[in-house]
Amino acid sequence: MNISEFDYELPENLIAQMPADKRQNSKMLVLDRATHTIEHKHFYNITDYLDDNTILVLNNTKVMPARIYGTKDTGAKIEVFLLEKDTKLENGDYWTCLIRPSKKIKPDTEITVSEDLKIRAIKRLEDDGEWLVELIHSGDIFDILHKVGNIPLPPYIERKLNKEELKDFDKERYQTVYAKDEGSVAAPTAGLHFTQEILQELQNKGVEIAYVTLNVGLGTFRPVKCENILDHKMHSETFEITQETADKINTAKANEKKLVAVGTTTVRTLETAFQKYGKIQACKDHSELFIYPPYEFKVIDNLITNFHLPKSTLLMLVSALAGKDFIFEAYKEAIKEEYRFFSYGDCMLIK
Repeated sequence: MNISEFDYELPENLIAQMPADKRQNSKMLVLDRATHTIEHKHFYNITDYLDDNTILVLNNTKVMPARIYGTKDTGAKIEVFLLEKDTKLENGDYWTCLIRPSKKIKPDTEITVSEDLKIRAIKRLEDDGEWLVELIHSGDIFDILHKVGNIPLPPYIERKLNKEELKDFDKERYQTVYAKDEGSVAAPTAGLHFTQEILQELQNKGVEIAYVTLNVGLGTFRPVKCENILDHKMHSETFEITQETADKINTAKANEKKLVAVGTTTVRTLETAFQKYGKIQACKDHSELFIYPPYEFKVIDNLITNFHLPKSTLLMLVSALAGKDFIFEAYKEAIKEEYRFFSYGDCMLIK
């Protein structure tokens, strides 16, 4: 299967630079696979599509302020983008990261961020310019990151507005309202449309709600570079399913309830768990699952998701669920109706 089959042209003005004025006001394209029809709605209409025969599963990961700036002893400014804590190494706080400009860094280079934080480069890794570094700090690292770090917005969000003025805005809007477990470098963006009021309204209708945690890594959004998509290797991302969530999902599936996943990260968490264990069970594990047509889904029934980049693994995943032709028909319709694309953009419900 060639990567060109998952390409499309998107007018630049449809790449959302800011979220909707209110989370629930995003547009929502509803794809009905049974009738092959498309409806135009808003996200606040989601309560019309879910009922007491539904279990809604969301990813409660929280984006950490992973982009930090410091200086070398020469005064050169360095950007460090933390990716993931290395839990295999002891006697230190080790992370994989991206460093820019990387050519100015050598092993043992020290980068000063603040009085509380220095970063020592350990070694360059083979994987796409990544580095292993040690964080040298006094106090809780996440408390420090919240003081000195920045929310790492995707590179296609290019604003001419004052970035400092939007710093606090993004810290709130580039998180889901139910974000809990810090560890992601990007938001599970399908969840950005939910409000506490909508979640409560769904619960009042009898919709069961459960949470998983998958820490979103940079690999999720990296483009597929090989011509044959079967040659692509997914980056590993850690996830956790609690016993409470496993029990809720297994009971719901036994009672033939529809499982509606919020976001592709939730999909990969659940499908990976089933693939590894033959059922949904409490676990801490990692996912390298690459979902593309004609994958047969074992756990999820419906999906709430944003619009994805051309040639991305996320576009391939939704194509596996709804059929590539139907997805591209929907994307064409969304472009025609000037839906807003990508992280801060609008969404679709695939039912």
